[in-house]
Order: sequence, then structure tokens, then C-alpha cells
Amino acid sequence: MKGIALWIVSKVGSLGYAGIFFLMFLESSFFPFPSEVVMPPAGYLAAKGKMNLWLAIFAGSAGSLAGALFNYYLAMLLGRPFLERYGRYLLVDRKKLAWLDGFFERHGAISTFVGRLLPGIRQYISLPAGLSRMNVLVFSIFTFAGAGIWVSTLALIGYFVGKNEVLLKRYIHLATLGALVFSALLIALYIKLKKNLLDAGAKA
Repeated sequence: MKGIALWIVSKVGSLGYAGIFFLMFLESSFFPFPSEVVMPPAGYLAAKGKMNLWLAIFAGSAGSLAGALFNYYLAMLLGRPFLERYGRYLLVDRKKLAWLDGFFERHGAISTFVGRLLPGIRQYISLPAGLSRMNVLVFSIFTFAGAGIWVSTLALIGYFVGKNEVLLKRYIHLATLGALVFSALLIALYIKLKKNLLDAGAKA
């Protein structure tokens, strides 16, 4: 972790905001590149006065959105049969695709927001959205909002914690747990509101 973080710091420092954008684009697409080793170093550089924290957060959020749109359009253009047959080469097997489909169908548009906060899901929630041809503007808004929360959290951890590996791991773990709890509460609220609206419609 320490060696990777130092490498990321050097790359982000040399490539600047474009480097953050590109690395977060990779993280948000099929490449297994964790945001946890991109945004904390960017926050650390901001604390040192070498970057602007808010520009770094914007670059990371925009990169996440770009990667999500890449997956969205890839799924929309290639279609389900292609992903079911060749998805394993993109780290998405049939079982995972079916689970993502179910998650998206149960929770609708909000799943693209919540999905950005959940590890193991954030890279792939764009696929069912693309397959269902979800409105791209709504998709972009929800994705950017969810990515913005997660990117901001990681950047702020790096800003205040710096390169302390033990504290970084601890606070990233706590942030992940917090994101899981927040997502569960948000989904529960969404289901409750949806049920109330359906009940009100049935009575009308």
C-alpha cells in the first residue's frame, strides 16, 4: 500500500488534474484500479499546497463520470448477449451481471447513485443502466453526485491524514462502513417512499 501510494503521489504530482481524471476514469471502468490509492494522495498534495483540493475533487468526480459513461455506452452498444458471453474477459461474469440487473431493477435510478458508494459495485452499476437505456442525463446526475461524495471523502481523508498508512487504512475502512450504512438507509427510505406513492395512487 505504501509503495503504491508513493507511486500515485508522484504520478498525480507530475500529471496534475489530468492524471487524477485519467486514473479515476480507469477506476470507474473495467480496470481494477482502486480510488482508495488515487484520491487520498491528491488530498495530501492539496494539503501541501501543490494542488487545489476542490479542483482535485472535481477532476476525480469528472473522471468517475467519464468511466461510468464508457461502461454505460459499451453495455448499450454491445448488448446483453455479448456481455453474457464475453463479460468474463471484462471481469463481469454471468452471475455478477444477473446480480447487478436485479439490484438495478429493484432500486431503479437511485441504484446508480448508491452504487457509486459501494465497493465492488461502483465499477459495474453502469452496465444494467446502459442495457436498460436509462435516461443518460439522469444517469449522469446520479452518478456524478454519488461519485462526488466518495471522491470528496477520500480526498479529505488524504488532506487531513497525509501519508500515515495506519490512519489512512483506518479512516478509509470507517468511510466504507459509513457509506454502506448510508446506502442501506437511503435504499430503505426510497422503498418506503415508493410504497407510499403506490398506495396513494391505488387509493386515488
